[in-house]
Amino acid sequence: MSSNHPAIRVSHLSKQYKLGGPQEPYHTIRDAIVNSLKAPLKIFHTAPPMEGFWALKDVSFEVEPGEVVGIIGRNGAGKSTLLKILSRITSPTEGTVELHGRVGSLLEVGTGFHPELTGRENIYLSGSILGMKRREIDAKLDDIVKFSEIERFLDTPVKRYSSGMYVRLAFAVAAHLEPEILLVDEVLAVGDLAFQKKCLGKMGDIAQEGRTVVFVSHNLSAIANLCSRSILLNSGEIECIGETKKVVDIYIAHSEFASSFDLRKIKHEDRPRKYVLLTQISLFNEDMKPTYTFYMGGSIIARIELLCVQKMENAEIGFKITSTQGLNIHFFPSVWEGLEVNLVEGKYVIEVEIPRIYLYPGKYFINCWVSKPQQYSDDLILEIGLIEVLSNDINGHSPYFEKYGNSGCEVYAPSKWKIISHNP
Repeated sequence: MSSNHPAIRVSHLSKQYKLGGPQEPYHTIRDAIVNSLKAPLKIFHTAPPMEGFWALKDVSFEVEPGEVVGIIGRNGAGKSTLLKILSRITSPTEGTVELHGRVGSLLEVGTGFHPELTGRENIYLSGSILGMKRREIDAKLDDIVKFSEIERFLDTPVKRYSSGMYVRLAFAVAAHLEPEILLVDEVLAVGDLAFQKKCLGKMGDIAQEGRTVVFVSHNLSAIANLCSRSILLNSGEIECIGETKKVVDIYIAHSEFASSFDLRKIKHEDRPRKYVLLTQISLFNEDMKPTYTFYMGGSIIARIELLCVQKMENAEIGFKITSTQGLNIHFFPSVWEGLEVNLVEGKYVIEVEIPRIYLYPGKYFINCWVSKPQQYSDDLILEIGLIEVLSNDINGHSPYFEKYGNSGCEVYAPSKWKIISHNP
């Protein structure tokens, strides 16, 4: 791969979806790559103006070979649409994309593998699509299997895999078959925390090997650690490009504060929504006053409204708090407290109360979901909006909690101190 040109060049890229109209055909990453294996790849498409929704509008940027670039923004900002165009899953409405090098993608659970083939067969299929010879894939096979931790199920058709198993194998394949450009979306959130950490470490190794990585994530801490440069998308347009810390600071500063959110106006994560649609979330303090500010030691009460469109037994309603760096701090699933709801068609209002919060002063994101226990969520919304926690003298010693609000610590826990001895 020549160093005389960028690994990725995006020029005046726009994507429009016609609301309510027929959807464009779905193509897997495999289908798209089979149709066009040569690099550099140039995609060009222009369509006549039409009424609809612009998921991307006039986006331009370049990524140099060996660079690791993060893409951040609220739900609906256009992040996943951009990666789908780069991965050739969908075509742009206007503009051009040039990719110089073999592309490996991990965007959605269910893309890229043939469901009837086994894990082993899909490894060889993916390698051959990338232009690798069988002996090259043979040399990588043990590393892929070891990393994915699914050796026991390697010869099972992937249609029988859980979403977590699927992501384990998909990432292992994408990372080890040596694409020159690796595109990774928030799909890693499906895996457990230990596997997510391993994936982030592997992406760091890939970057050190001089390969190009484009990484979309709500985990701003991972973005900051991996990416020297980031792109902030807002309503389909680039708001800023630059040093990751500065871009993240702008993103947080522009996030929304409110005591109530109409979730029908916020883009949901890519989930089936077969049974349930989250529609509203409202926040109250212990006096049932609507608010987005809470004092340490006080209560947070969240009322989650949802619409059930199909009977769902043993539903788990979830509420969680994350830091502005994307780290999970508190999970509050209903099933932990013994509440499993058998939903039938209709509207529900479900309340969760957190009696005492010990978060340090600062800003935090709220998130919610609905799922069946131990299963992939049916509806999920991340980073709905911000709450602010204010300092409070909760132990009678006037502690200066603000000192620790930006130190990487998030939660206060009481402790007892005493002097055991003193020898002058």
